[in-house]
Amino acid sequence: MNTKLARYGSLSNNSCFKHLPTIIISRKAGQPFVRPAIFRRAAVSCDTPVIIPAKGRPVRICIVQSCYIPWKGFFDLIGQCDEYVIFDSAQYVKRHWHNRNRIKTANGIVWLTIPVIVKGRFEQPINEVEIEKPWAEKHWRTIEFAYRRAAFFGHFAPVVRNWYEQADRLTRLTDVNVIFLRGIADVLGLKTRFRMDTAYPADGTKTQRLLRIARAAGADRYLSGPSARAYFDEDLFLSAGITPEWMNYEGYPEYGQLHGPFEHTVTALDLLFNTGPDVVHYLKRWT
Repeated sequence: MNTKLARYGSLSNNSCFKHLPTIIISRKAGQPFVRPAIFRRAAVSCDTPVIIPAKGRPVRICIVQSCYIPWKGFFDLIGQCDEYVIFDSAQYVKRHWHNRNRIKTANGIVWLTIPVIVKGRFEQPINEVEIEKPWAEKHWRTIEFAYRRAAFFGHFAPVVRNWYEQADRLTRLTDVNVIFLRGIADVLGLKTRFRMDTAYPADGTKTQRLLRIARAAGADRYLSGPSARAYFDEDLFLSAGITPEWMNYEGYPEYGQLHGPFEHTVTALDLLFNTGPDVVHYLKRWT
């Protein structure tokens, strides 16, 4: 374990991600707007049983590969769904968002990239990608230096540090990503259920696999990012009684950022550090 990260306190080391630390936002007058807490409901695990919703209950689902500290639009998408299926049996793609994302710094946009093993593993699925060497402390230090003057960095820093401490102990990219996905989703107050795609049928073409997962989850609506339309067979879903819906990422309001002109396409940590208790107002579904 990295000794510098470890001094912030120890978290349970579990590759299927047990209970994670979070921040609860309070909007009542006279109360602190953030306080450290432990998330009490069961986190997703590789062994979590799938519970099929009661017949007739509307269920919207999204099925998306995990990403490292994603941008706000990612959380807007999953926050509009009843269930988010982490589609990490899909093939890992180099120079995608699976293992990297962007932050704003005084020197401009900087990429934070988790080093992973890809040599000789060109067709490996995301959930088999292994981390090549230590990376977590460097990422945290870069974030700390970039955002230490942000209005709410001091409130969120202890929790985000703990996410990096836990991530520092893990060897698989999927497990690292889910720490941050669940952590940020909890801070935002999202009620979406998280499931691993391995809990569902895995055969068929790409669209067929998505359909099998959606049907097994009892979904009647499927929400996806707009780029998926290039390969998506809408008729296949409609014939199965599931309505495809397409996310629109336009119209997000700007907020006060550090380091120059406003930039939407950076990690959601930028939004947390800069807006604090007003964070929910900058996700489209709350506007």
